[in-house]
Amino acid sequence: MVEIYYIEDDPNIALAVKEYLEQKNFKVTICVTLAQARKILKEHVPTFVLLDWNMPDGHGDSLCQWIRSNWKELPIIFLTVRGDCADIVSGFKNGADDYVVKPFELEVLYSRILALLRRSGNVAEQYLSCDGIMIDIRRHTVSFHSEEIPLSEVEYQLLLYLMQNKGKTVTREKILEQVWDVNGNYVNNNTLTVTMKRLRDKLFQPKCLKTVRSVGYRMEDTI
Repeated sequence: MVEIYYIEDDPNIALAVKEYLEQKNFKVTICVTLAQARKILKEHVPTFVLLDWNMPDGHGDSLCQWIRSNWKELPIIFLTVRGDCADIVSGFKNGADDYVVKPFELEVLYSRILALLRRSGNVAEQYLSCDGIMIDIRRHTVSFHSEEIPLSEVEYQLLLYLMQNKGKTVTREKILEQVWDVNGNYVNNNTLTVTMKRLRDKLFQPKCLKTVRSVGYRMEDTI
């Protein structure tokens, strides 16, 4: 499912766009401030961002620059009134992909979103996230609330496997098989315990990484 974060402080416009796009089987989350948008982006990366230029706590270009510094390929469309078009055009230098002028037809917005999705693909599939922990699969990096966390290769593979199975309990035996034995490296249970402890320490003891006693581990969102 295409997941859209829509940053818009006008409730009438926001609800109209949300209702229309959800009829098209999109999932839309509305943010009424730039600060709120930053907060939820740190927790989870959507497929697409719709960004109003004029927000109560600043202009959209500041958020656009911040997004580009963290998720370079994430598609962004600015929404703006006609008088701000010159600023929007200059805003493309900060990484926006397109803009739509208010008032706009919902069908026009929808067609622009589809066109951009065709060009960019589903960038969100590049990222796995849980409670502010984020893996960038393409870059092979891990961050916590946008701060990069250095992990060893085995710590990274352990976290990746748990993230790929988020919401499911995975047994210790399955983890040993997938993270170690798949590479022909036989290890015992104590190796997993030690590696898990190091991983938790580096991630500041995250509540989302749970031990299922006598079975294994599970990652699940708690926020």
